[in-house]
Amino acid sequence: MSTRDDAMEHISADDLDKLTQASVATITTCLYRAGVKRACPTGIAPLAQDQPRMVGEVFTLRFIPARDDVGGVASYGGPSNVHQQAFEQCPAGNVLVMDTRGETRGCSCGDLLIGRLKARGCKGVVTDGGFRDTPDIVKLGFPAYQRIAVPAPSFGFLQAVELNVPIGCGDIAVYPGDVVVGDAEGIVFIPRRMVHQIACDAFEQTQYDTFAAQEITRGRTVIGLYPATDQSRADFAAWRARCHDAA
Repeated sequence: MSTRDDAMEHISADDLDKLTQASVATITTCLYRAGVKRACPTGIAPLAQDQPRMVGEVFTLRFIPARDDVGGVASYGGPSNVHQQAFEQCPAGNVLVMDTRGETRGCSCGDLLIGRLKARGCKGVVTDGGFRDTPDIVKLGFPAYQRIAVPAPSFGFLQAVELNVPIGCGDIAVYPGDVVVGDAEGIVFIPRRMVHQIACDAFEQTQYDTFAAQEITRGRTVIGLYPATDQSRADFAAWRARCHDAA
């Protein structure tokens, strides 16, 4: 379990809903403004562009390099296998996030284990390595994020050792209970204590961006519109009031 003071910070359904309506790009900008400058790992991309969006609390799995006298194929199928247990213990509504140290010579997992996550009501899976059986994973219609497809098995390269501990995923610090959001561009991790603030900020920014895009199509210059100014904020407030009245 996380040992941070914010480990028990409540995350509301409303906060998660707001995050589903904001892009990873917008959330990353809001985090930057709030002082978190490194939350979006580079090189981790959705397995399919049309897969569902992903929002959920983080449950972690940590790998270390495999060693010849530990684990291996013979260890699979028993209750003590940490790799398989991750897919049984990740709670419904959570996202399994894996730290492989960027290993892409052996896969993080395949379609059967990811299918198990979907069947158990989990919200997605992330690795800073790669999956095998990727055509079959795409057919699951389940949010999955990786660096590159890795058909080779994990044996000989990866040994799963810990569940639900702080990890590094794509060189980003991730703690159990953080929230991860994924869309067609990539993923971003939100510190748990900041979820409410970032959800509200990202929702507001998304609304403003919708207004700004409409203004630009009408011929308005970006200068004085983005970043927002006192005048553009006043125009935005009037636009929002009109939209509310129309609804």
